[in-house]
Amino acid sequence: MNILNNLLAASGGGHPTKMEAVIAWIKDHMTLAGNHWSPTGFIEIPNESIFSNNFTTQSLFLIISTVITFILFGVIYNKKQEVPTGMTNFLEPFVLYVRDEIAVKNMGDKDGKAWTPFFCSLFFLILGCNLLGLIPGNATATGTFWVTGSLALIVFLCMTVGTTIKYGPVKFIKAFMPPGVPGWVLVLLTPLEMIGLVVKCVSLTIRLFANMLAGHIVLFSIMALLYVFSYYALLAYPIAVGIYALEVFVAFLQAYVFTFLAALFIGEMFHHAHGHDEEHAH
Repeated sequence: MNILNNLLAASGGGHPTKMEAVIAWIKDHMTLAGNHWSPTGFIEIPNESIFSNNFTTQSLFLIISTVITFILFGVIYNKKQEVPTGMTNFLEPFVLYVRDEIAVKNMGDKDGKAWTPFFCSLFFLILGCNLLGLIPGNATATGTFWVTGSLALIVFLCMTVGTTIKYGPVKFIKAFMPPGVPGWVLVLLTPLEMIGLVVKCVSLTIRLFANMLAGHIVLFSIMALLYVFSYYALLAYPIAVGIYALEVFVAFLQAYVFTFLAALFIGEMFHHAHGHDEEHAH
């Protein structure tokens, strides 16, 4: 808690100042993305430096999670093994669960199996970012709006560009027009359906970002009680341990929820576009 002591010494002490130091400490951790990163540590880099392109700590841990995911599935995981062994055996239940319970259930057997690599990558990338953020001193990449927004943008492109490539632009537009609805209703309903497509992706962004950020704020706030109230707040530390354990569960849960909703939204667009084909054939 050096930052707390430094802030307290700079402001002259006093109980209210301790609270201000705690608030500054929490903000410092939550806004760690604002600090530039360099091989020598988290320091400010001059504008002329090669690191002055806003390469943040969140960016660093996002890259680490991406590299780990690539190594696990691009190098280590061997799907050709008849009897999985080693790390493949460890990853196999996760892959099968994502395939059978997320991809296939929301997109059907054919599309679900074809999109399983994408959803596995999405799940393990988010899970890696969530778990790396729980290491003391690390930054949570999924606790920033821009990272979760970028992931949601990828899902949005899959919903729009993917559907357009698979079924064509005409059927993509018809996906927003429920069959059997009068024309004058479609004039109002179609724009709302298109707006709903954007709202779904915004909800993906906020849900993951808010859950990861809020959990860290609560955890840091409880830890700061000991600094403010001294040994009177010792009983709060078992609560902090429990919340930390809850954060580990939330890391898995939010990775699952984001991946499940992504599969649900993409499968829904495919279903609506494909539904017009079936109606025309009938």
